[in-house]
Amino acid sequence: MSHSVRVFPTPEALAQSIATILIRDLDRIEADHFYTVALSGGSTPEYIYRYLSDFYAERIIWEKLLVFWGDERCVPPEEKESNYRMAYESLLQNVPIPDANVFRIRGEIDPAEEAKQYSDLVSSIVPFFNGIPQFDLMLLGLGDDGHTASIFPDRPDLLTTQQLFDVAVKPGTLQKRITATGRLINNSSRIYFIVTGRKKAPIVAEIIEAKDGSERFPAARVNPGSGHIVWLLDSEAAALLKS
Repeated sequence: MSHSVRVFPTPEALAQSIATILIRDLDRIEADHFYTVALSGGSTPEYIYRYLSDFYAERIIWEKLLVFWGDERCVPPEEKESNYRMAYESLLQNVPIPDANVFRIRGEIDPAEEAKQYSDLVSSIVPFFNGIPQFDLMLLGLGDDGHTASIFPDRPDLLTTQQLFDVAVKPGTLQKRITATGRLINNSSRIYFIVTGRKKAPIVAEIIEAKDGSERFPAARVNPGSGHIVWLLDSEAAALLKS
């Protein structure tokens, strides 16, 4: 597996690397093709989206991008907790991406119904590889408890189910969410974990260094068939790595 770790001195430098990746990949896309990306929620992605909006609105070929989400909270799109709202306000409304290129998860309708409908939507648009839709790029975050997307440690079945999207419940708050499953995540062409902050350093070290018992964390079981995982960390998130 091509499992690389890149450490940046600041979140700004990390965000700039994301911009460089998008520019490079989109420049390689043929004129009649699109680049499919599944966005992540969270404070670090929000910072990156605002950075792209502020500095790369005219430098990225946005019309070649098809935007999806890896997970969504089951709230209406105008709610503060909506991953769609965060991405829209921090990025999408500020760059020249056509509305027709944005495919949100409808968090306001019945979760089981939307998980099925969004699975069908993704299947109708995203090119298949190995009989499963394959995103060109899947952006993932990492929770303090080792969850990624909305696959929490108490739902390991979401890593192996045959569904593409399913309903999850966040422990503690019991908030319902719709999440991409391990089957879809692991079929992505490229996966980038984006993690910043000292608070995440212990879980980052445990997963990247594959310490005993780390397999209980959903993020540790992201293992794409393409074999290509990249961890993009700031210096604080990487502080406990041995090398």
